[in-house]
Amino acid sequence: MILPPDARLARVVLDGEALTRLSPILEADRAQAVADLVSGSRFAPMAAKPERAGAGPPAPGPYELHLSVWEGRLVFDVRHLDGAKVMVLGLALGPFRGLIKDYKLLVDSHIKAMEEGREARIQAIDMGRRGLHDEGAALLSRRLDGKIEIDFETARRLFTLVCVLHTRV
Repeated sequence: MILPPDARLARVVLDGEALTRLSPILEADRAQAVADLVSGSRFAPMAAKPERAGAGPPAPGPYELHLSVWEGRLVFDVRHLDGAKVMVLGLALGPFRGLIKDYKLLVDSHIKAMEEGREARIQAIDMGRRGLHDEGAALLSRRLDGKIEIDFETARRLFTLVCVLHTRV
């Protein structure tokens, strides 16, 4: 599906960001994912799409996304840039838990390999992280299907933020 040019994220906020300090690797992942989302995401809440029957006029983007974890749910609070609500969507975290656990193990392994200066191990871990991100992106795309239209790269970056948020919970 072709999305209009304004179907993108202009701002991403992880609610509760100031509550916990992250490891340098997780902080770098978080910062890079947010920067990449703001500079090149494809993101359109279904209620904002003109072809959806009964949805009324489309809500124009770009959007502001407040992402949080609340009562075991991943919450997508999508707003206009002026703060007006577009939609709030909660997804159960259960399907993501195994991938999040694997992500944390890979980050921990990466930190250890860096401390030990094991370049070959670092490269192998990075390949594993890419594969895990692909798997997480595919799962997130399936879970958002029919609710929020995203492309694969946006899904990969959002999965990174899901992992960072879960680390804070």
